[in-house]
Parts: sequence; structure tokens; C-alpha cells
Amino acid sequence: MPRYVIEREFPGEFHLPTDDLGAGICLTCVEANRNENVFWLHSYVSTDKKKTFCIYEAPSPEAIRRATNRNKLPLTRITEVLVLDPFFYR
Repeated sequence: MPRYVIEREFPGEFHLPTDDLGAGICLTCVEANRNENVFWLHSYVSTDKKKTFCIYEAPSPEAIRRATNRNKLPLTRITEVLVLDPFFYR
């Protein structure tokens, strides 16, 4: 399945609680994504907490857009990427 980097810009500071509430928010997003066959792998948050860079597997950018709308999240950019890691050449 294709892999994508999803860039999101937030008007204020991004904050996700690190407790049961935050876990519930994440699980709700995962469930909404599943309806579109979109899978959130992990994310990075910028140091100013105004951007996230999320790694997803999805059948298409359109599926990501639909899942993003279901989750009421911002969407700045979708970039299809290939995986390259230091063990690629072994």
C-alpha cells in the first residue's frame, strides 16, 4: 500500500493529552481512518507545536482527505513517499 507524509498546520499550539482522554482521541481517529482503509503509523510534532508530520499508509490521497474530514483535522500537504532506511543496502 502506498505511504504518505501528511503535513498539518494548526492555528494554535497542537496539544494532545497524555492520559486516557488523549488515548481515546487517538483511537477515535484510528477508527474513522479504518473506514477509508487509511492507517496512521506515527507522527512528528514541530518544536513550536504548530505543525505535525504524520506517516500514513492509504490507498490514495483522496482516501486520506476523506478520513481527515471525518476527523475534523487540518490538512496542509500530502506527499507520497518511498521508504529508505540504513539497512536498505544489506
